[in-house]
Amino acid sequence: MRGMFESAPGFTVLGDAADGPGAVERAAVLDPDVILMDLRMPGGGGVDAIAELTRRRSRARVLVLTTYDTDSDTLPAIEAGATGYLLKDAPREDLFTAVRAAAEGRTVLSPAVASRLVSAVRAPASAETLSAREREVLALVARGTSNREIARELFISEATVKTHLTHVYAKLGAKDRAAAVATAYERGILG
Repeated sequence: MRGMFESAPGFTVLGDAADGPGAVERAAVLDPDVILMDLRMPGGGGVDAIAELTRRRSRARVLVLTTYDTDSDTLPAIEAGATGYLLKDAPREDLFTAVRAAAEGRTVLSPAVASRLVSAVRAPASAETLSAREREVLALVARGTSNREIARELFISEATVKTHLTHVYAKLGAKDRAAAVATAYERGILG
């Protein structure tokens, strides 16, 4: 990536990082216009880094560039504050165009991701749409596990646990943990 952007006119590569926390630290120092962020990295994932950049009110636009385009990856990244979402197999010129658009504040989505988001918005929410991770979080909630304990057990952040729970509540039409668990048992999602 570095070589590709350094050789293209109109781009200046300020730095890189090996993981999400490193990206947040580098962004604070380098103040980039656009950050290309992967989602799954050793040492800290992209969604948590995007959420932290948003919390810190970073002016940088975050363009997710990853191989993962499932609903459980796409939606949390966008909800965390990503400006766009592209897959790594995007052609070089499309990537350049996307980075320029992100720098201007425009939303950029790969066609596959845009189609998936439109389908998700149009489809009626149902228990069957719970992702595997959402079911996992819900099962731990049913056992009385706190968000902190869930985060530790699943090796994710508490913010990610809360995001999963927000999705579960919306999909089940529940207002809180107890209602979500009760609804899940009624619909046969749990036990």
